[in-house]
Amino acid sequence: MRIALAQIVSTPSPEENLGLVADGARAAAAAGARTVVFPEATMCCFGVKLGPVAEPLDGPWADRVRAIAEEAGVTVVAGMFTPAEDGRVHNTLLVTGGGVEASYEKIHLFDAFGFAESDTVAPGTGLRTIQVDGRTLGLTTCYDLRFPGLYQELGDRGAQLVLAPASWGAGPGKREQWDLLVRARALDSTAFVAACDQADPETVGRERGKAPTGIGASLVASPYGAVVAQLGEEPGLLVADVDLDEVDAARKAIPVLANRRF
Repeated sequence: MRIALAQIVSTPSPEENLGLVADGARAAAAAGARTVVFPEATMCCFGVKLGPVAEPLDGPWADRVRAIAEEAGVTVVAGMFTPAEDGRVHNTLLVTGGGVEASYEKIHLFDAFGFAESDTVAPGTGLRTIQVDGRTLGLTTCYDLRFPGLYQELGDRGAQLVLAPASWGAGPGKREQWDLLVRARALDSTAFVAACDQADPETVGRERGKAPTGIGASLVASPYGAVVAQLGEEPGLLVADVDLDEVDAARKAIPVLANRRF
């Protein structure tokens, strides 16, 4: 399966960010990718009030993404915000195009490093896998990377590739943690993990805010924890071929899912 990770810098404007989605989808299709993954908060960057931005999955922003995916002929995975019943929003992944229509609401909220995502975001409760070309892909978002049990459960459910859009906050040690966690979750689940981060806003002349932005370094890790491909800090498109048949071999060689007792 050929996948693409579109590492962008989202702005506060959902309309402007649709242009980034369109550009990334076209570039991914031109490169022969079947699926293109955009970061968490593709719809709108963190650091602004999310309530006025949030739209339902059948709203105009999501419909525009659907049209982009159909025109490009790819499956698009992009982070957006949808209304929650308690007045907060859900941090939602929209998956659309190529015969796929699904969504995932981020389960683990980033209440860490002095930031409280749960002040404005309500947690999701359900795991989600999707089928692309007969293969099972798992959906996760950013802070989910710190919870190995989620990735092992997705592995139990047959996920051979787990997607992890992110808006990874900058700070001391955060790049090292990012690399380590993505590779560790690949080992935990014995699956490929494709983690697409927001690019570092300083690379496009913008400042890092107090809210999570991004550090770049989007990567694909193999079931053995090796880095298949990785980007730098600036915006870019990573295209990688992943042989999902390797997952079966890895699970026979390192049967952590079968051997674990807790």
